[in-house]
Amino acid sequence: MVSEARPEDVSTGEAGAGSSDEERDSATAEVEQELAMMFRRARKMSSSVATEVHPELDPASYSLLLMVAESGPLRAMDMAERIGLDKSTVSRQIANLVRLGLLRRVPDPEDGRARLVQLSDSGRARLDEARERRSRRLRADFAQWSTADLHQFARLLGKLNSME
Repeated sequence: MVSEARPEDVSTGEAGAGSSDEERDSATAEVEQELAMMFRRARKMSSSVATEVHPELDPASYSLLLMVAESGPLRAMDMAERIGLDKSTVSRQIANLVRLGLLRRVPDPEDGRARLVQLSDSGRARLDEARERRSRRLRADFAQWSTADLHQFARLLGKLNSME
């Protein structure tokens, strides 16, 4: 008996290979629905982790904190460009992060007139603790997934994240 390959079992690399327009439209709608749910969950998780880092930290400022943690010291202008916000908005968020003791301003070694923002020691410690708790929760959430499923999910997320 020849079994038919299900669409989820086939990775042809060609858009729409073996699928009707209706099937692709339906599949695209499913992806859109699942992405919307994932984004809602991500916002909720960011809000929760932000509160764990500091009770007064909002999710938007948390994303700036993560950017500095991943990139190292940055100018406010560079942060604004990377995140797609105007400099005044980012400056207000930076001021709040400095007030909360999570970031600190330091001189730019390449331009004595400019300032960089970097994680404070407290910001690094709080962020590391919150990330560790989040990582433990994710490991528990994914405990029932096979390693192959996790690799496949990571591969597909990577593919999604590489889209422009």
